[in-house]
Parts: sequence; structure tokens; C-alpha cells
Amino acid sequence: MPARWAIMNGVQDTVAVALITSMSTLAAAGMTGVIGAWAARRQVTSHLTGAREERAEQRATERAQRRRDAYVGFLGACDQAYRSLDRNWRQESGAGHGETYQALRGLDEAYNIVLLEGPEEVAREAELVTASINGESREQRRLVGEVAAESDGVAPADVHGPWRRTAIEERARRRDSFVDAARAALEQTR
Repeated sequence: MPARWAIMNGVQDTVAVALITSMSTLAAAGMTGVIGAWAARRQVTSHLTGAREERAEQRATERAQRRRDAYVGFLGACDQAYRSLDRNWRQESGAGHGETYQALRGLDEAYNIVLLEGPEEVAREAELVTASINGESREQRRLVGEVAAESDGVAPADVHGPWRRTAIEERARRRDSFVDAARAALEQTR
């Protein structure tokens, strides 16, 4: 082989080695880029999933707090109505019914919030409580009117004691049913 071909053969070997080296470098860089992009995608997906879960947890916490506030407001309105009804039982006339009317309006407003916040089981129990208090108020107006017409100076509670005790027992039973349903609903949102 002439010397010239030997030099060319050596150059071809060098070129071949250079080509192989550059190709392997490019392949390694490409693989590094693909692996980096894949890792970045996984990281972004993980962050998005974490953000979604955190937001869902935040919404659940906010919903539970809104419900709790609605339930507490409803129970407070019930207490206002109960106090007003109790005062009416001790009065000799129906003078306190205006106050009771305002308490019943507050109760209806609180009931509407419970109805909005739900769930259905709690709203149903709140409806029963509201109906019970409104029913007691209607019957109380009737009974207090009878007492005022028939006897001077006697409180309606003294004349209609058994009916009043039954009404108070019904209040407690309805309230307890509502509280049980509200607690169950709040436990489900945790």
C-alpha cells in the first residue's frame, strides 16, 4: 500500500472515531434532554395534583365551616324563639306575640340558610324544628287568648301546664334530631 493510502486510511480512521464520538455525544445529550423533560413533566404533574388536592381540601373545609355557621345560626334562632315563647307562657296577655313574630322571622331566615347549605337530611330536620316552633306559637296564641278572656291575673303556663310541658319536650326532641343530623353532616365533610 502506498504511503499516501496509509495516511488517508489513518485520516479515515480519525474521521470515523470523530464521527462516532460526536454521534454518541449527541445521543447522550438527546437522552439527557428527553429524561430531563420527562422528569420536569412528572414534577409539574405532581405539583398540579398536589394543588388540586389542596384546593379540594380547602373547598371542603370552607363548606364545612359554612355549614357549621349555618347550623349554629339556626340553633341560635331556635333559642331566641324558645325564649320568646317561654316569656309568652308567663304573661297574662298576648302582648309578647310581636316579639315572638320577630323571633320566628329570624328562625325562618336561619332555616333558609340551612336549606341552602344542606345536606338534605339536615335541611329536613331543620324544617321539622321550624314547623314545630311555628305550630307551638300558633297554639300558644290560641291558648293565651283563651286564658286572657277567661281568667284575670293567671299566667297561661299555670292554666295549660301539661300542654306547655309537652311542647317543651317536643322542642328538645326536634332540636336533638337536628343536632344529630348536623353532627353527622359535619363528620362527613372531614
